[in-house]
Parts: sequence; C-alpha cells; structure tokens
Amino acid sequence: MTPKLPVITPKRLIRSLEKAGFFVHHQRGSHITMRHSDFPDRRVIIPCHSRDLKKGLLKGILKDAGLTAEDLRELL
Repeated sequence: MTPKLPVITPKRLIRSLEKAGFFVHHQRGSHITMRHSDFPDRRVIIPCHSRDLKKGLLKGILKDAGLTAEDLRELL
C-alpha cells in the first residue's frame, strides 16, 4: 500500500528538500528553483505561495526530485 501524501506548505517542502541534499538555486517571482548538490541535473521548481500544495503538484515535485512519499515523511 502506498503511503498517503502529507498536506504540506511550500516552505516546509523546501526545508525537507534541503535535508535531502537540494539547495535553492534561484528564485523568479513566486517560483523557487532547487537543485541537488550531488546531481546537478536533478532540478525541482516549487511555487512559493501561502497555501498548501495540491496533491498532484506535490506528486510531480517528488517525482522530479527522485523521492517517494515515504522519503518525504522521513524528512519531515
């Protein structure tokens, strides 16, 4: 059974991705681009708004980051 995706804000996701080895590369408007320190081709773009991320968007970000919902839960 696949674990449920947590309800998470963009700021909390950014902190979790930093624990996983990502860093903020740059920001353009309300979107933050993060890259992985060991894999520079691995890049994620996070819309930084005050509301929670929707499940489909979070799932896409995790896929781009190479993480699973279980990995995200451990990083939180």
